[in-house]
Amino acid sequence: MKNTNRYAWVVVGLLWVVALLNYMDRQMLSTMKPAMQIDIHELQSATNFGYLMAIFLWIYGFMSPVSGIIADKFNRKWLIVGSLFVWSLVTYLMGYATTFNQIYWLRALMGVSEALYIPAGLSLIADFHSSKTRSLAIGIHMTGLYMGQALGGFGATIADKFSWQATFHSFGIVGVIYALVLVFFLREKKASEGVEMDDEIKIKVKPSIFKGFAILFTNISFWIILFYFAIPSLPGWAAKNWLPTLFAQNLNIPMSTAGPLSTITIAFSSFVGVIFGGILSDRWVQKNIKGRIYTSAIGLALTIPSLLLLGFGHSLFHVMGAALCFGLGFGMFDANNMPILCQFVSSKYRATAYGLMNMTGVFFGAFITDLLGKSSDAGNLGQDFAMLAGIVCLALFVQLYFLKPVVNDFADA
Repeated sequence: MKNTNRYAWVVVGLLWVVALLNYMDRQMLSTMKPAMQIDIHELQSATNFGYLMAIFLWIYGFMSPVSGIIADKFNRKWLIVGSLFVWSLVTYLMGYATTFNQIYWLRALMGVSEALYIPAGLSLIADFHSSKTRSLAIGIHMTGLYMGQALGGFGATIADKFSWQATFHSFGIVGVIYALVLVFFLREKKASEGVEMDDEIKIKVKPSIFKGFAILFTNISFWIILFYFAIPSLPGWAAKNWLPTLFAQNLNIPMSTAGPLSTITIAFSSFVGVIFGGILSDRWVQKNIKGRIYTSAIGLALTIPSLLLLGFGHSLFHVMGAALCFGLGFGMFDANNMPILCQFVSSKYRATAYGLMNMTGVFFGAFITDLLGKSSDAGNLGQDFAMLAGIVCLALFVQLYFLKPVVNDFADA
């Protein structure tokens, strides 16, 4: 058991790197547009570039529940290794692309392969960790996503120093090599080990492919979790895609300054939020069964005044303070989504459940990204950012009033 507990943290460390590569490889394209459009002239069109962003989001979203079903049915180790290998190979091949169509279809393939990772990775971590460490483990893993997002922003710097082709080649090779490393060091949770559930050991049995949908869609608590996960996705994606523009507009500074300032601020505060939220949740839930829900609710509550200040603040103090508070709160929320899901959904269906949650969040993200684009053109970006605080209040109420867990780890009869 001691070796199993030690390996549970090895899993977090191994998958932290995968999470970093997952976000870094997808983010690089957005930063290297100026370099790539010299060789691929279609990318000079903002509309065409938007198509590249959209195809990834739509395929990633539609694939998320499918990947959840696959992760619940098959060996997650090989699913993670295969996913990483394919999207890294796609990243490498992008360096050889000479036409818009080639980039477009490679981006679509990346959407398929990257979608396979998150449900499998999070459910594997959740299975290896008991309720005493689950939120912290998930939180540490989430910092890999934030770090990858931040590092992806340096793609343009590397492309400027070398070339955009060499940048894709380099990051692609790193991912392919790391996939081979995982072959030797990552393992699936063995059925004989069971799944820790407080003081019990439950044997995990692989479910039939579509039984998970029937179980989940008749679970009222899952619908509530799906709702409160989706609603905060609106400000989450808004901050991810439009915060640099908002910084530039509200502070009247160039995008070259606003971009790094906003992304680093959010990445740093989110990093702190997931670690703090993970530790607090793991300790609180040992004393109060709703500890994870309360921790998540505190995080959501912090984003409400943050969104108002981000929308209407025009001083560096107000905007930076709001961004730091938003990242801290959203990190606390982010670290507890899968652990809260574990209180209502059996380990047999968690990947499927998170896949559905991921799909809903991505589609809400695509909606708000498009809406705020029109809002920005109309000069209402700050106002609409602030309005998002209202719907977060609704999600907070639903979460606190309707979610009533009775166990730390849910198990089917």
